Amino acid sequence: MINYIIKSSIAFLCLNICFATGLYSQQQTGIKSNVDTLQVQKGESHSNNNNYWHRLIHGNIDRTYDKKLDLSYIVLPSYTREASFGIGGAATGLYRLDRTDSLMQPSNIIVAFNASIRKFYSLSLEGNNNFKGNRSRLYYRLAFLNKNLDFWGISYNDCNVNPSIKYKRQIVKVYSNYQYKLLSDFFVVGTLDFLYTRAATIDDVSYLLGQRKSYTTTGLGLSLQYDSRDFIPNPKRGAYIFLRQTIYPDLLGDAGRTIWRTTFTADFYKQLWKGGVLAYDLYGETSSPNLPWSLREELGGSTRMRGYYSGRYIDNDIASTQIELRQHIYRRLGCAAWIGAGTVFPTINEFDAAKILPNGGVGLHFEIKHNENARVDFGFGKETYGFVFGLNTAF
Repeated sequence: MINYIIKSSIAFLCLNICFATGLYSQQQTGIKSNVDTLQVQKGESHSNNNNYWHRLIHGNIDRTYDKKLDLSYIVLPSYTREASFGIGGAATGLYRLDRTDSLMQPSNIIVAFNASIRKFYSLSLEGNNNFKGNRSRLYYRLAFLNKNLDFWGISYNDCNVNPSIKYKRQIVKVYSNYQYKLLSDFFVVGTLDFLYTRAATIDDVSYLLGQRKSYTTTGLGLSLQYDSRDFIPNPKRGAYIFLRQTIYPDLLGDAGRTIWRTTFTADFYKQLWKGGVLAYDLYGETSSPNLPWSLREELGGSTRMRGYYSGRYIDNDIASTQIELRQHIYRRLGCAAWIGAGTVFPTINEFDAAKILPNGGVGLHFEIKHNENARVDFGFGKETYGFVFGLNTAF
């Protein structure tokens, strides 16, 4: 079975590259580069810039100084452990609100969808908007998901002993944060976090430990942030340190009480040699005891502890760390390898080092736009392995 999955994933990566090399950009402004002007003067058709080989060689060039929106599309087969085989697509774009500012990194936007044979459906909108003057920016993510998943429970101990059952999880999520620069690379951040989660069907409701099948929560947060990354979706140098306190008021949800949550992230990036970047991530989140199951932390996914089935281990709090080496190979191809560890636990006082789970893996990256990657990662851990497809770097 593993050989079949590996061969299928390699085939998917090849298809990914083929589709990515066929990306095209639209919504051109009246501004033309000097190169384009010379090509027209020489009698070369401008449409030749959109042929297969031109896109293959130059599709990752930064065109945000010449276009209001440098937009591309990709459609490709997909595979995840949770959703199984399916098809996904995305429109990804880069833009600048001030095209005269050469120091400010471009803004980005991604619209993505996925549908799989396990009746997994998702639609998301995500982006970073850098405002003129480079003093503030807005991050936003809207997601609608319908997932048919395996389920082991809502605590580490239950997940460790319970047999898996099936349930359908439906999610509506709206998350945004507005960041204002106080000093160079220091920001104060306001956060809005809305989440509706429903277990539409579940084989054994006792796995929820008496909690309801659906919850609605709205969190309001305030954060301090240090961010010196050179480009958020794919950093090669800099640091990102983030401390946030979020309150979920009783009046803005149906959890029956006010809930608090503290989140800490520390990421560091160092260019070791030409094309080689070392990236480190430390992440932790602790919350009010006995959270609603919809707010509990899940180990695994496309960012941290890759290779674990998302939701295989669930509990109130989480801690994880990882270190990744990223290496450019040739033209738009790159690779990555990482090691890490993490666990979930009920409270800080009940943290048990014996329950820390290992993680590691390797991946291939393909630059679909300037500094924006499509990637396929193979991760493994304790009695688990799996493939992850994603856009941009994991962290």
